[in-house]
Amino acid sequence: MAIKSFQGARKQQQDASEEFPFKVRDIMTKDLITFKPEQTVEDVIDTLIKYKISGGPVVNDNNELIGMISEGDCLKQISESRYYNMPMENDLVEKRMITNVETIDGNMNVLDAANKFLESRRRRFPIVEDGKLVGQISQKDILIVALNLKGHDWK
Repeated sequence: MAIKSFQGARKQQQDASEEFPFKVRDIMTKDLITFKPEQTVEDVIDTLIKYKISGGPVVNDNNELIGMISEGDCLKQISESRYYNMPMENDLVEKRMITNVETIDGNMNVLDAANKFLESRRRRFPIVEDGKLVGQISQKDILIVALNLKGHDWK
């Protein structure tokens, strides 16, 4: 006796990231809090606390991305200041920021961006176009999109 399958032909599955309609530029934050290299770390700490953010881009006068500064960078400064008994007031962002900044393409699919976050273990990526900072995307931005699409089939 032959066994019959009740399953129909399976639809060829496509990569979900190819069909997902959102690009990084669609959800990136454009109104950014940025820092200048000549600002004090103490000023950065005040801003991080005031706006409840964990870090931000450092730009020059031409709005070109030159670094990133985070809560961790500020904590290092506090720790070293206390250890060496040095005043904090004169420590500048340019001494504490990271300068090897990984950016993300604004045309990247949001699902691919989510994977980039997982691989890099970063909290945020700046978006640069024509040498200028145009936005930033965070893990939270991607979570918000995913939550809003809950129940959809990612198309």
